[in-house]
Amino acid sequence: MIDETELDLLPESRDSRPDNDHIRRLTASEQQVVQAQVDVPAVKIGYFSLYRYATKTESLIMAVSAFAAMAGGAAFPLMTLVIGNLTGSFSKFYTDPSIIHESVQHTIINLSMFLVYIGIGMLVSYFVGMVGFSYTGESMTQKIRELYLQAVFRQNIAFFDFLGSGEITTRITADLNLVQDGVSHKVTLVISGISMFVSAIIVSFVRSWMLALVMLSSVIAMWLVLGILGSFMRTYQTKSVNAYATAGSLAEEAISSSRNVTAFGTQPCLVKKYDAVLDEAAQFDLKAKATLGLMIACAIAILNMQYGLAFWQGSRWADSGDLTISQILTVTMSSMAAGGTLHHITPHIGTFGLAVAAATKIFSTIERKSPIDPGSETGDEPDNLSGKIQFRDIKHVYPSRPERPILDDFNLIIDAGKIVAIVGSSGSGKSTLLGLLERFYLPIAGKVLLDGRDISTLNLRWLRRNMSLVSQEPVLFNNTIHDCIEHGLVGTEYENASSEIKGKLIEDAARTANAYDFINRLPQKFQTHVGERGSLLSGGQKQRIAIARAVVSDPKILLLDEATASLDTRSESAVQKALDAASKGRTTIVIAHRLSTIRHADNIVVMVSGKIVEEGTHKQLLGRKTVYYSLVQAQELIGKPVAPLESSQNEQDMGVFEKSEKSEPLRNIQSMESQHQLNKTGTVEPTHPDSEVASTTWQLMKFIWTINNEERRLIYLGIVFAILAGFLQPIQAIFFGHSIDAISGHTKSSGGHGINFWCLMFLMLALVALVINTIQGVALSFGSARLIRRARSLVFRSILRQDMSFFDTDEVTSGSLSSFLATEPNRLAGISGAILGSLLTATATILGGFAIAASFGWKLALVSVSTVPFLLACGYWRFQVIKSFDSRMQSKSEAAAFACEVASSIRTVASLTLEPHLLNQYCEKLKTQTTGNLRFSAYSSFLFALSNSLSMFAMALAFWYGGSLILDGQYSLVQFFVCFVAIILSSQTAGGLVAYVTDVGDARSAAQRVHTLLNRRPLIDSWSTEGRKIDAAEGKIEFRDVHFAYPGRPFQKVLGGVNLTALPGQFIALVGASGCGKSTAMGLLERFYDPTSGSIILDDVPIPEYNLQDYRSQMALVSQETMLYTGTIRENILADDDTVPESAIVQACKDANIFDYISSLPDGLNTLVGAKGMLLSGGQRQRLAIARALLRNPKLLLLDEATSSLDSTSEAAVQAALDKASKGRTTIAIAHRLSTVQHADCIYVFDNGRVVEKGRHEDLVAKGGVYWELARLQELGV
Repeated sequence: MIDETELDLLPESRDSRPDNDHIRRLTASEQQVVQAQVDVPAVKIGYFSLYRYATKTESLIMAVSAFAAMAGGAAFPLMTLVIGNLTGSFSKFYTDPSIIHESVQHTIINLSMFLVYIGIGMLVSYFVGMVGFSYTGESMTQKIRELYLQAVFRQNIAFFDFLGSGEITTRITADLNLVQDGVSHKVTLVISGISMFVSAIIVSFVRSWMLALVMLSSVIAMWLVLGILGSFMRTYQTKSVNAYATAGSLAEEAISSSRNVTAFGTQPCLVKKYDAVLDEAAQFDLKAKATLGLMIACAIAILNMQYGLAFWQGSRWADSGDLTISQILTVTMSSMAAGGTLHHITPHIGTFGLAVAAATKIFSTIERKSPIDPGSETGDEPDNLSGKIQFRDIKHVYPSRPERPILDDFNLIIDAGKIVAIVGSSGSGKSTLLGLLERFYLPIAGKVLLDGRDISTLNLRWLRRNMSLVSQEPVLFNNTIHDCIEHGLVGTEYENASSEIKGKLIEDAARTANAYDFINRLPQKFQTHVGERGSLLSGGQKQRIAIARAVVSDPKILLLDEATASLDTRSESAVQKALDAASKGRTTIVIAHRLSTIRHADNIVVMVSGKIVEEGTHKQLLGRKTVYYSLVQAQELIGKPVAPLESSQNEQDMGVFEKSEKSEPLRNIQSMESQHQLNKTGTVEPTHPDSEVASTTWQLMKFIWTINNEERRLIYLGIVFAILAGFLQPIQAIFFGHSIDAISGHTKSSGGHGINFWCLMFLMLALVALVINTIQGVALSFGSARLIRRARSLVFRSILRQDMSFFDTDEVTSGSLSSFLATEPNRLAGISGAILGSLLTATATILGGFAIAASFGWKLALVSVSTVPFLLACGYWRFQVIKSFDSRMQSKSEAAAFACEVASSIRTVASLTLEPHLLNQYCEKLKTQTTGNLRFSAYSSFLFALSNSLSMFAMALAFWYGGSLILDGQYSLVQFFVCFVAIILSSQTAGGLVAYVTDVGDARSAAQRVHTLLNRRPLIDSWSTEGRKIDAAEGKIEFRDVHFAYPGRPFQKVLGGVNLTALPGQFIALVGASGCGKSTAMGLLERFYDPTSGSIILDDVPIPEYNLQDYRSQMALVSQETMLYTGTIRENILADDDTVPESAIVQACKDANIFDYISSLPDGLNTLVGAKGMLLSGGQRQRLAIARALLRNPKLLLLDEATSSLDSTSEAAVQAALDKASKGRTTIAIAHRLSTVQHADCIYVFDNGRVVEKGRHEDLVAKGGVYWELARLQELGV
């Protein structure tokens, strides 16, 4: 029975930072130590802070570029002087018959040529400005990427207890892409716009200060509106960016544990959690985009009001003789240019706001002063080190959980050159000692001494280089075996040695770690890639490589945290012997649960709840018959003869990958469609018909629209109103022409209406424009926000849907996929929201402008519109340039994947002092992405500059030809100005379209990649609804002549004709050397892969005939590398089932021997476990995984080294629970500790991918074969 009080496990607590109430329980000095390890400075930055890392050369280039942009912007308002003078000439020509035709013609030609010169100046200025800022933007962002990763490397480990590697990936990809947008070519547009604004104001005041002051009021109103709305927009953008970073961490955790996710079918649960964070981010994103839409609407409305105000007041001063028509038109058009500039730069202000929001967290990390800085040059570096270690009066709490002391008044002396073993229950503080010695954390009281020196006074890198750590969950980087072992030489005297010397050291280390033989059996030997985190090797192979990496540097201090936990018996014997030899003459600290590995230690320290309860030699502790005696008795070691620890001559190590080797990278995901699964004969299976890759821009546009299908009505509304907004601008031309005519006194030609009427028309147009642009802005913003949110969710779902062959490829890593998820959906927004609205509005303006111009004067319209195709051609060519250089995005993705991998393994990086080495590798990857970028920037910038200058050439052409038509009496002033303004608006709009080509090009390439991924249908489809349902599984399992080779290596067999049978309710054990195919068989049973030949049968039905979800729901897997996710203990145990009663959760925790620990926590089941469960010890994580499996109540229980990380007491209790849980269900267990499976109904002994023996323990021992040898080495009484 379960006590009612056991169900009261406190309400959920979601704050991941230390609780103030818990910290207050510590003394002031202790609080200071805790806070120093987790505090992050609240950095408030402005826009110009983005340039703080610019070099002098970059600053000079930016200064020249800024000057050029200013010159280009300042030149544009000069055309208002030309227009004003020409209008004055036309007006005089109408009113004064004495003016000679030829003199006006000469004036027209001169002023038109002046416009041509302005256009040429703009071409050069814009080109220089765009190229310069594009180059410096790329260069500065690259430097910030380097500084950010460098800052990440310099942080103390406690900092990462609250920061997931997925968030680091998001910061270094999506967020820094936003920063780059804010400091590159768009700066040219804004500087030129501001220069244009200032120049226009100056021109206005020079021509008429009175009218300029009147017009300035509307400009001030626009600034106020944009400033107020802009502050709201920046707030929303910051919250959106941070929420998306959180989503990135959740996604990285799930992607990096794809096997665990697939086995438990937790995809829906993880998608639900991910979607919840996306919803929060999308809400803020929507508010930010809607605010931007409102800003644009207000800017356009104020601009139209400005026209009406200018003509209304100007006409009164014209009537009184204070102003001429030339002055009115110059001031009006200058003010139009000033206001229009604010309108055009408003979207870019949003970009700058996003850049600042994205940079805030990045800069706070860069500027954070780590209390334990691996990059610091300070600290002593003694010439000699003997290796005496002392823990003196240590008190320690983890900053993430300050309410729970791990060590309290702890004292221990470890003499130099001695082997000291530390044993005790899981969570007793054993690994914490190694963490304090490595200075991963700071004790809140006491000191750690090395040769009598406080280690805080020693140089941190020197300290870590003099010790080597092998942890219970070793991490290898995605590299060759040779390079992985070579990492152990970084920082030593052999770091820059010749390849021959290094090669010999690496081979010797591999022999020491009993890895040499299996490495040489691989096709590429030491040049074999190990995959992400060593995923292409078996657990035992990976651990032996890690041991080789540790011993290759011949360290003074050797730290072994369950170093042989994942090894099979033979390997453990050989490696243990090598470690014993390697320990001679050096200080060695061994943490072990297998007490047979430490019985010859010089001193054995027994810990309970952070305190030493006894210490002594193995013999002394046995004689006391207390805690250690109980531990030994639990492992049945008393009185057993000690077997010799040399490996058998018959030892064989299959030494093959248990996963696929290198295949195609993510950038070639299309080609993977035909490669991702091989059939039984090794030929390619046909791909899914829907996986055909869309290639045309139109197809990709349709694809993007399908993602936005739910918002289609709202988007249609936005499209309609965007088009209406575009038609409003050419209507301005009609009002403009009639207003000029009315001021000139030609009311008859202006429709019989006076200037007041046309000014009211401008006011009406402003109000209509405000409504229309607000509606289209909000509607399209909603569609854009939902597009990004839904695209992220769909990509995440599609990634989790893929089969294991997808994840096994060498370059499709959790880092590359996290980077893909963070960037590509965002880039789809380049064809939605404000950008889509601007494109539609511009298109409508071009068509409407031409239609109105043609209706008022077709001759001038046809001549003037001839420049528009050239403008559009510039846009098209720029688009093609972007497509041709799109491969540069892949190198960014590769660099991001690399950063994600090293950030997720920060403890390994810190322990091996790899920070400078890995940072150099990252910088090299970044350099490859900049190759050819200057050429790309030059092409793109020239086309942009040309498109802007062409609008001035179009204006010159219109004035020259239009003036001639007026002089010949063919056109009136109204006809000319309506045509002129309509065509100029069209040409300027067409030129403005080019600014969005980059966004559209990025959206197209992103759509191609996203479309390919979403249409990739795995042959083993976790989400398929097809197949037979299982009403009540009996649990009979059969392997019938199963052969298997991984899809990426079809000619290297891993299993060769395996036959085995597990009857319902039986306990079946799979044993054998590391790499012999045991875990592969388990993977086939989970249907991670299908056999190359043969079949696997459940209850007399081949498993491919079952519905995959239903089939996997019948089983539960506990693997040797457990995976937990950010969230609470409760969420991790429940996985995807919220209907489980509390009593069942408690019982599962009790059965897994974890309930007492959970109950001791202030927040109980609602305690946060941290990123990937790193706030818990390895044993605690494994017991939670067991509880999760037991709660599932499976018919098939699969145990892959399920108790490998448990201490003796926990193992005994958990093993008893597993034995109990096995009743009534079929259990298949992989184990190296034969004591855990000796009571199995049948034991299958694997060797070289085949079953070589089978039977009960007693029968196999009696045979005296392979199993007998394994049992002898484990002293099981044989």
